[in-house]
Parts: sequence; C-alpha cells; structure tokens
Amino acid sequence: MLFLGSRQCMLLCLSGPSNSFRFLSFKSMRHISCPDSEKEMFNCLIWMSVLLCSCIADENSIRDADIFPSSPEIERGSTLKLFCVLGKRYTPHRNASHIIWKLNHELVPWENYDIVNETVSSITIHNFTYSKAHVKCFTKYLGKEQLLVHTEVKTGFPPETPGNISCIYYFDAKLTCTWTSGRETHLTTNYTLYRKMMTEGGVTLPNTVRSCQNKTESCSFVYPDTPFSSSFCFQVKAENVLGEASSDCVPIPMEKIEKFEPPEILSVKKITGIKQLLTVTWKMPEKIIPSQDLICQVQYRNLYSNSSEIVTVPQNSAEKTGSCNLTALWDSTEYSVAIQCRSVESIFWSEWSREKTASTEEKAPSEKVDLWRVIESSHSAGSRSVYLMWKPLNSFPPSGRILGYKIQYFPENHPALKMTNNSTDEKIILLLNEEAYNISITAYNSAGNSPEAILWIPSTGEKTSQIVETVRTFTTNEEVVVEWIASEPEVTEYVVEWYEELETDPFSRSWQYVSNSTNWKTNKKNFKPFICYNISVYPVYGYKVAAPYSVQTYVQEKKPSEGPVADTGIPGKNEVTIKWKEISKDKRNGFISNYTIFYKPEDGKELNETVNSDVLQYRLKSLQANTQYTVYIMASNEAGGTSGEPKTFKTLKFNKEDIIFIALPVGVSMLFLLGLWITCILKKHAFKKVCWPDIPNPAESIAVEWPLDTSMNNSFLKGVTPEAKTIDCEDISVLEHCFPEESQEGSLLMNCENHVSECTDINTEGMINGDKKILYNEENEVAKWFSPSMPYIITDQDIRSQMHSVLIPAKEIHPIEMLEDDLCESQQTSIKNEEDDNEEVLKLEDFSEKALFNPYLKNSVKTREFLISENLPEHSKNEPKSQSAVLPPFQQNVAGQSYITLDMFGLATAH
Repeated sequence: MLFLGSRQCMLLCLSGPSNSFRFLSFKSMRHISCPDSEKEMFNCLIWMSVLLCSCIADENSIRDADIFPSSPEIERGSTLKLFCVLGKRYTPHRNASHIIWKLNHELVPWENYDIVNETVSSITIHNFTYSKAHVKCFTKYLGKEQLLVHTEVKTGFPPETPGNISCIYYFDAKLTCTWTSGRETHLTTNYTLYRKMMTEGGVTLPNTVRSCQNKTESCSFVYPDTPFSSSFCFQVKAENVLGEASSDCVPIPMEKIEKFEPPEILSVKKITGIKQLLTVTWKMPEKIIPSQDLICQVQYRNLYSNSSEIVTVPQNSAEKTGSCNLTALWDSTEYSVAIQCRSVESIFWSEWSREKTASTEEKAPSEKVDLWRVIESSHSAGSRSVYLMWKPLNSFPPSGRILGYKIQYFPENHPALKMTNNSTDEKIILLLNEEAYNISITAYNSAGNSPEAILWIPSTGEKTSQIVETVRTFTTNEEVVVEWIASEPEVTEYVVEWYEELETDPFSRSWQYVSNSTNWKTNKKNFKPFICYNISVYPVYGYKVAAPYSVQTYVQEKKPSEGPVADTGIPGKNEVTIKWKEISKDKRNGFISNYTIFYKPEDGKELNETVNSDVLQYRLKSLQANTQYTVYIMASNEAGGTSGEPKTFKTLKFNKEDIIFIALPVGVSMLFLLGLWITCILKKHAFKKVCWPDIPNPAESIAVEWPLDTSMNNSFLKGVTPEAKTIDCEDISVLEHCFPEESQEGSLLMNCENHVSECTDINTEGMINGDKKILYNEENEVAKWFSPSMPYIITDQDIRSQMHSVLIPAKEIHPIEMLEDDLCESQQTSIKNEEDDNEEVLKLEDFSEKALFNPYLKNSVKTREFLISENLPEHSKNEPKSQSAVLPPFQQNVAGQSYITLDMFGLATAH
C-alpha cells in the first residue's frame, strides 16, 4: 500500500497473518521526489516496486520494534513525522495503543499521536525548531514503561550559493582556493571545487574539468595537477540532505594570483667611514613564474622606536639577488631589516623574510652623564668616603655603545695634584681628605669622549647655606609630587634625592635633576608601598651643591604589623606607670599618629587613654586598690591601629604612705627598745652594783678554814651530773636539822620564819635556815655549782661536826636555807641578778649514791616529815608549821616530794 506525501514517498508493507503494517526507510533514498511529470512519476513507481519486493523478502528479518525514518535530518521549522512499529514479540498482548512517545525525556502530548493500526503508532510535530533532539518510543503496559527504540533528529538549512571565490597560486607547488558558504547549515555539507578551462566565448573545453572535495570552505590542487594558464575558471558546489547550490564559474588568471616564498636576507652591514648608512643584500626564491618583473620592499626600524620605514626596490625575475642602501639613519643606532617581494601582475606579496639587525657607525657621546654623590662623615684619620654615581643621559638618538668612564679629581687649591681613574661601572668610591675637591667624569666610546660632568665636593668644615625653606610631599592616584619653597629665586636647578629609610647602601639612592621648577613628579611605581622614604631637595648653583632640606613620606600606608608591648613596672595602690618602646621602623607601615592605652579591671569596664606619638609612658590614675588589671597598647596610623600583647598587673593593698604610717611608730618603738637594751649592756656593771651588790664568798676567805668531809664530797658532789647545772630556787626545799637527844643536847633549830617570809616575797621557796648554818666545802666544789649569787650556808668554825648522812633525791636540788637575815636579802638580789644577767644556774639532776640511814628521820624518803626535838623550845617546835604555812610548796607527808636532809652540822648560837 503506497502513501505519497507532498515531498516524500513512504512504503507501507503488509505482512503476516495479522495483516500488520510495517514501514521501511532506505537511507540511500531518504527522499524520493514525486513531481508531476510522467517520467519522474514512473521512476518513483519503479522504486516503490523494489521497496515492496524487499519488504516481502525481508519479512522475517524485521526487528521486534523499529522507528522510521531512522536518524532523520529535516529543515528547521518544518514538520516532523515519525512511525514506531511493534514486532511479533509484543503481539497480541500489546498494540499500538500502548505506545507512548518522549521528546528529550518529555512526554509528547496525546494530540500529536496517530494510531495507524494495531502495531504502528506515529507522531506529528509541527514547526520543529530543535537543532538536535532525541525521540524515544516506549510501551506502557500494566503501569510500567519499556523502551522500544529511539532516534536522533537533526534540523538545519539547505546550503546557500557559495561566493567570493579567491585562489592563490604557488608556482609548481600548489593551487588553493577559498570561498564563503553563506548561512551556517548546521548539517553535514560537502563542497566540490571545479577547475575548468574556458574559451574566450565562455565555453568549457572537454576533458579539462578537475575537481576536489572538502567539508570546509577551501580546497587545493597539488603539484603536478597545477599547470600554469591564464584561461582557468573556478566553480564551487555545496550540497547536504536538504538540497544543493552551485556558484558561477569565475575566471581567474594564474599570474594575478601568484605568490612565492619570501626572499632570504644575506647581509645588513655598515660601510666604514660612512655614517648613517647600512647596505642590505638578499636572495630571491627559485620557484617564480619566469619572464616577469618583480617588486621588493625593504622595511627597517631602529630598536628604540616602534615605527618603521619602507623602501621599494624594483627587480627582474632573472636576477637571483638584490640589494639596496639605507640612508639618513641615526648614528650609533641598531636597526632591524626585513624584505618581501611579488610579481608586478600579482596581487599577493610574499611573506616577510626573517629579520636581521645591524648598527650604524658610532660617534662620540654628545651629552654629559648625570652625576651625583653621597658624602660620608670624616674618619678618625681625617679622610672621608665620597660615593660617586652616574647614569648616561637618555639622548635620542644615542651616540653609541659606551666603553667606559674616566674620573678625574683634584683638590680645589692644588690643581696640579689631579688624579685619574677609569671604570666600566656607573659608580665609584673615592677616599678624599678634608679639603674641597673638584670632580669630573666623561663617558667614551670608539669615536671619542662626552662632555665633562663636573661636581664640587665641599671641605669638611665648610657650611653651605640653607636655600630651601620647606618641602611638602603628597600623592595622587598615579604620581608622587614633591613641592618646595626656595629663599633665593636665582637658583634654577635642584636635585631631588630619595631612598628607603632603612637602606644603608649609598649606591641604592635615586636622584633626578630638576631645572626651572620648584616641584617634581614621578610615577608611584618608583616607590614601594608601606615603606618610609627619605626625600631631600638640594639646590645646585654652578658646580656647587647647597644644604638639603629633607622630609619623610609614605606613598601608601597600612596599619602597623605589630603593636607596642606594655611594661607595667611596679604598680602602686591607685596608680601605675605604663611604659612602652617604639615599634621598629620596618613594622610601622606608616607614620604613628598616637598611642591608645586600654586597661580593664577584673570583671570591670574597659577604659582607655590616648596620647601623642612622642609619648612613650603614661601614668594611669584613680585605679582600684588590690585589683588585677589587664592593659594593652594600640599604635595607630592613618590606615588603622594594631594592639600589642595584653599584660596584667595588680595594684597594691597599701601604698608607701600607708606603709610609712604603720612602720614609723613600730620602728621608733624598736629603736627605743634597742637603745634601752644597748644602754643596759653598756651600763650593766653600774646597774649590777646598784641593784645587785656583790657578796663575798666565804669559801674563798683565807681567814677561816673550811674542812670538807670525805663522805660529803663523795656523796654530794660526785653525784651531781653535768646535765644538772641549773638550780631553780623555787623547786629546792630544805629539811630542818634534828639532832638526837642522846648525842647532842642543847641543839637548837634556828627560827628563820622572818627570813622565809622575805624569801617568799621574791618567789623563792624553802629559804629557811638557822642563824649560822653553813655548808662547808673544803675543795671549793660547791662553789662551782653554786655561784656567789646563789644561797649558801656558813657554819661556825667552832662548831664542826661530821656529816652522818646526806640524802639527795634525783633530778632536783632544793635551795639551802639561809640562817641570817641578810642572806635572804642576798638570795633575793641573787635571783634577780640571775634573771637579768642570764647567769648560769646549776641544776643537779641525779646523784647515784644512796643516802645513809638517819635514825632521826621518822619518815622514809617518800614520806617527808620534820622531826622536832622535844628539848627545843615551843617556838622552835612550831617552826615547821610556820614554814609550811609561809611556803606552800613545802608540804609535809607528801609522797615523792624532793628534799635535802642535813644531819651533822653543828649549830651556832646566834650572836
């Protein structure tokens, strides 16, 4: 069954028992035109018959699903129609109603669907404008989509007629033609270039047509298919799936399109003795159409300029070389030369040859050098260093290559002492004495010397006048401007010098001469940002240089790289002095305008104080006492501020005044006590005489003999240990002597009641004795243990008795009773003297020997009792009681109480 559209013929094949339709599309015949002519209609029917037979023969080879036409290419804006055919595998469970279409993943609307039969579904999309799109055919069954087949659709335009055909002919090499294709087709387009030989009447000669094909807008015929002729015409045909277009055949004579290789420059050189001239020679290429006249162009330019000059030189093609002279050039200047040539008939020049350079003859430098100096202070030996630096002037045109510099200098008052140095550098150091010097420098080359540049170096002690009164600097968007005011208008030349503040090398300084002006401008690029520069303006009159005026400047600032470090020192009670050091110059990044001190008490509000840039310490007042503070300092310039590291300090609880107020009375008191103590030390003997008079020691008396019983010496003295050297008067008691009635009659105990009472008043216990009881020590051992200030007992020399027993308990020795009244007083004085003068007090701790049995003692050692003789008077019998009453530490019948018993002393009658 046949469907004929307006532009296409599609074949519908009936196949199988199900009578399903299948569409076939042949790529080789995408479009079968069916015009109205009978001949063409007949051809279309023939093709349809072939397709029908192929459809029946290839019935079993059809896929399960297919899409027609496959990969279609249509004109943009036209109608797209596609068919999707189901295969046998999908029938009878599915049919064309289950087919859905998607265009670039978007569902095609149902109104564009057309169900041809049970197995064929089609879509129609009008005004299809996608340049490229993907169309997919799915089946949707039981809610699931299954991809059947897909294709890519491209749109474009039919080609337009090519135009602007032009060709270039390389003799015996290649013929290349180019053209313009017009509108972009967006489809694959093939171009065919036809070269035809025409007669004068415009008729194409048979067997002379040559062609080449390409997909771009150029095509070439390569040797040997490049004959030379003046009768060729060129035509271009463009075609794609949408159509084709051909241009007219354009006649182009070969001699008009000839282009050959560039010539080769053999030499560019100067002629000795002839200035401002260069001679250029070159060689022509070999492949040139013979018997033609040629034209060559010589282009030259100096290396100091971007512009160039061109000289035209005619030449015959028979000549293999060419030459010309370049005149009116600059002296000592290097030139670059290039050449191109063409045929007189041709419209195409060859490419430029490779450049060659050469320099013209030199001449002596015509300008003096730009000279400057830096003078250092005098050394100890009276010499000084002068740093000379210079730069050649940028004269145009230049005089030539400088070979070196000649430096001459001599003392101003001694011209005959001229000295000469040569240098190839643009700097030198001269070691001069304190005199004034004249210095001159000339530059030289092979042609001669430049004029002299002269500079005067003043003597060490010479003072130059201050002509420049003030200097001001400021910056604009692109420039740094320096302005100054001079006091002498007749000075018309100045030198502006600038260098980095931290730069120590004098040769790194920059300078520039300024004439007839009091301002100077330079590009910002000559200065580094965030760096401090020293700028000085020197007046120059003649060869002499006056005193400079210097300022500092930053062309651009930023906030400091670091902040100051605070030093709190020693804080006071309500104030503290904060000190800091200046930020190093390389980290300021601008002029410091002020410092701000920030301080904050613990858990308090932050406060601040601002001071000028020349202040490096500040006293914070009205602080809270005994409070911890945090402080830091911020340094600021025009661009901003940077804070230093925070520091903490704590105010004092008391200030100096408080401490002085407290310490002064204490100090005065201590001084008073110290003075009193020193006075006591110095007047010790005087006080002792007044308060504690010396009492003679009877043991040392030569008037009386003091026998000492051996038993006493052994039992009493040997039993004293070295540790018991201190006797406490309060801990010593004396047991009264009781004599047996049968051995001694008339023995009386002396009543010391009055003396005991006196001893009790001075805190001395048990100082009771008879009127003349004396402890006699023959070898003066007792005197060592009891100092003269200690109490002792003196016995009458007429009454000597043997000591039958002495009982001394361990650890303590009780003080011995005194018999006389003055002894108690002496005891009192002795105790005071012992306390004040730190006299050594003897204390007996242990005695190893046991006491002998005393029949007069009714009680044992642990039960101290006093036995009173019945022969004694009543007042003597009552004496122990009175002693006990007067001396509370001495209690009778107290077990373990220490005591001393003296037995065998004779009693003397009180006088």
